[in-house]
Amino acid sequence: MQRSDVLQALDSVLEPWRFKDYCPNGLQVEGRADIRRIVTGVTASAALIDAAIALQADAILVHHGYFWKNEDPRVLGMKKSRLAQLLAHDINLIAYHLPLDAHPTLGNNATLARVLGITPLGQGGEQNLLWRGELAQPMRLADWADHVQRQLGRAPLALGAADKLIRQVAWCTGGAPGMLADAVALGVDAYLTGEASEPCAHIAAETGVAFVAAGHHATERYGVQALGEHLAQTLGLDVRWVDIDNPI
Repeated sequence: MQRSDVLQALDSVLEPWRFKDYCPNGLQVEGRADIRRIVTGVTASAALIDAAIALQADAILVHHGYFWKNEDPRVLGMKKSRLAQLLAHDINLIAYHLPLDAHPTLGNNATLARVLGITPLGQGGEQNLLWRGELAQPMRLADWADHVQRQLGRAPLALGAADKLIRQVAWCTGGAPGMLADAVALGVDAYLTGEASEPCAHIAAETGVAFVAAGHHATERYGVQALGEHLAQTLGLDVRWVDIDNPI
């Protein structure tokens, strides 16, 4: 399939023009025009590029690509090495950041809800990135943290009273500790994201809203997998998911 057709299909699903993002969405590094096999992953690291080369992929599709706002624009060191590998093997790099977080069915927030058994009740906040939902059954914070660990394979940081009853939660995958205050305003019992920041402990203690940091990588593995599966089903492409473990 032609690269232009793959990109058109992705853009029609994710509508990147609706978002004010910190990086370019869509094609970031141009490779060969014909795409048959795509490797998907969370981040376009050197390890993922090596895996794509070994699998003879024509394209890499990720959530975290390159060329972030305020980064050094020079092609040096790690950036040079990554780009050199992509260009030498004529591999396309395609990345979608906030559009993949927010998509109502394929996005990181939507897929994480399915993994954790949360029923979504709505989305809002900045660029519709803060979601609110309800657990299938209320449970203590300690039990919910255990459930998150079992589902994601990573022990979360849970701040709050262990016996606090959790019914409604808000969440935003990845690095969104700054949305804890917005979650408090929603009146939920807990807020879940990938990473913590220093104020989170104080906000959780003073408001009674539990805070759970379940891992940036761990919370954002599912959207790009769902997107890849969508491409395989709708376009007939050979899509291979590669999970490069990351403890953050």
